[in-house]
Amino acid sequence: MARGRPRTFDRDTALAAATRLFWERGYEATSVGELTEAMGIRPASLYAAFGDKKSLFKEAVAAYGRSPEGAFVARALAEEPTARKAFTRILHEAAAIYPDPSHPAGCLVITAATNVALKDAEVETHLRDLRNTNLKTFEARLRTARADGEVPASADPEALAHYFGAIIQGMSQQARDGASRRTLTDVADQAMRTWPEPADSPRQSAKEPGSV
Repeated sequence: MARGRPRTFDRDTALAAATRLFWERGYEATSVGELTEAMGIRPASLYAAFGDKKSLFKEAVAAYGRSPEGAFVARALAEEPTARKAFTRILHEAAAIYPDPSHPAGCLVITAATNVALKDAEVETHLRDLRNTNLKTFEARLRTARADGEVPASADPEALAHYFGAIIQGMSQQARDGASRRTLTDVADQAMRTWPEPADSPRQSAKEPGSV
């Protein structure tokens, strides 16, 4: 039989509150006291249920990654039949999600570990590794697109992956600076105009001679 007092709070609800606070303020600017207040628990309960602040943050990041706001990139890559459609969907969903006033602006994985103290470098490294994993996923999808003839043989999947990663990270920051969905949708449309088309594609063939 388990001993001790039973937990008197809903763990998922408490985790959701912590995730939102980390998303809004970032790791460094969020204190344990603010976390326990938002989660409706005592510090001892936080440590008993989640470990320390770093462990709680990593669990919050994982929860964010499973949420609609955090999983849209993976869903688009898995569900769309072509790379072009996947990246078009990713950028347009980012334009809708990042400035949505129903939650903190931008992307938690992009913004939550800036300017962390040296003692918390592990947190910064954790998010950087997640972002770099996303870039590798982009690159793999673009390599498949090149092999399938969806993009020309001259296309550089690694450079394209970093380009789209930079666009997404920039959209997140602009959303935190107050950019609207319409503004970010314009950014998404502009970015997709750079998509490298094969020479024999209908879009490429439809261009006027001398156009770019």
